[in-house]
Amino acid sequence: MLFSKLKLLFKDTVIYGTSTILARSLNYLLVPLYANQLTTFDNGIQTLVYANIAIANVLFSYGLETSYLKCASDALHEERDGGGFFSTAFFSLLTTATLFTAILFFFAPGVSSLIGLTPAEQPFIRYAAVILWIDTLLVIPFAELRLKRKAVQFAVARIAGVVAVVLSAFILLGPFKAGLSGAFLANILGSALSLLMLTPVLRQLRLSFSFPQLRDMLRIGLPYVPTGIAGLLIHLIDRNLLIRMPAEDIERIYGAGMQASDVVGIYGRVVAFGVLLQLMIQVFRFAWQPFFLQHSSDPDAKRLFRHVLSISTMLTMVIALAATFFVPDLVRYHWGGRLYLLPPAYWIGLSVLPLIFLSYVFDMVSTNLSAGILITGSTRYLPVVTFAGAAVTGASCWLLIPLSGMEGAAWAIVAGTVVMSLVMAFYSLRVYPIEYDWGRLLLFLAAGIGIASAVALIGPFSVGARVALLFGYLALSLLLFQKEVRLFFLNQR
Repeated sequence: MLFSKLKLLFKDTVIYGTSTILARSLNYLLVPLYANQLTTFDNGIQTLVYANIAIANVLFSYGLETSYLKCASDALHEERDGGGFFSTAFFSLLTTATLFTAILFFFAPGVSSLIGLTPAEQPFIRYAAVILWIDTLLVIPFAELRLKRKAVQFAVARIAGVVAVVLSAFILLGPFKAGLSGAFLANILGSALSLLMLTPVLRQLRLSFSFPQLRDMLRIGLPYVPTGIAGLLIHLIDRNLLIRMPAEDIERIYGAGMQASDVVGIYGRVVAFGVLLQLMIQVFRFAWQPFFLQHSSDPDAKRLFRHVLSISTMLTMVIALAATFFVPDLVRYHWGGRLYLLPPAYWIGLSVLPLIFLSYVFDMVSTNLSAGILITGSTRYLPVVTFAGAAVTGASCWLLIPLSGMEGAAWAIVAGTVVMSLVMAFYSLRVYPIEYDWGRLLLFLAAGIGIASAVALIGPFSVGARVALLFGYLALSLLLFQKEVRLFFLNQR
């Protein structure tokens, strides 16, 4: 029984993961395109605007995705009609997204200055407003597909949108020489196509609106707004503080000729290679939330969740070490003697990658632990958890960026994710006690950090030596987590 449930989670993760990985892999083609076609300065503008789009997305959707999944799932379990939740959630987001978009259009010059740009960059704020409006309308239809486990339709809509973004970007930045504006227009076209692909889902809309249902969803979802913003700030506040680096600090660390937008552009493109770990966590989260809600009342739920944390964290740590060893080589490789994934001007930022990969390990732990808080309805603790992480990240950025620039920002992210996972564990285990295998996990983490640090300190290792070290680390994982390996892969108790 336990094995079959783990397999179900794995199946959903693979289905959602295939679409997400394919979509992000296609989208990843834009990183070398933008790095090679746009200046580091323009890349800095785009990096900063998109970081704030991610933050604004939380405000635009105000937690209705998670609360809709919860309320509609409860209605299904109780054999009640959940269609009213769909219409109420969608029309609520449509109304508020239109209002927020109008505000951004009207106050674009001020918003541009607020995030560290100049009023001259206000057109990019208006592009961002359109992207936010369309993306907000996608929230509930995509959540509905997840709820009904229509993974294929989910995948098709996501991939079609990303394909449109990539093709449009290559055309607009290539033959049409549209520059930075072309990058934003490509995103608008892709989001619009995804919305068009979800038209069949929108046909279940009713011309009705329930304030009691909205109140129920807001009660669950609103705590996710500060939580979501704080969670994003852990990984995005660095851009908003790097853009404010004084010129004298930039010159002291990186030499003359660089501006704050150049630093943000380099940092943003390098950090984008953390997509390997980010994808894994995003894919897991898509399958994990519906999974633990459906199985929370099972007799073996806590044992099941303990094994899930061990397996997912183990795999994340192995991938993080592999990425630390080999991603910088891929970035610096001169493909066909014609193309770098990132041109040499960006290599000054590659030292931040191991830290970024490490931060995602703690993100995976936090994602697992969030189950206890949501299962028990103790969402009041989530703002405390994420604000603790965001506060540590922000304070660390403020202290470390003037001292070491991009590396200081990366260390700050690690500090924030560590604190967030610790506080999440404190509250989650208080309301939903589970005996996790912390000893083995900490030993495995320490071994991985030790191996990576030794390689960095001793000097360049050959590819063969790094492969051998990685296989040794994988062997250690199989030794430490024999029980999970037998249960999951060999179907043995």
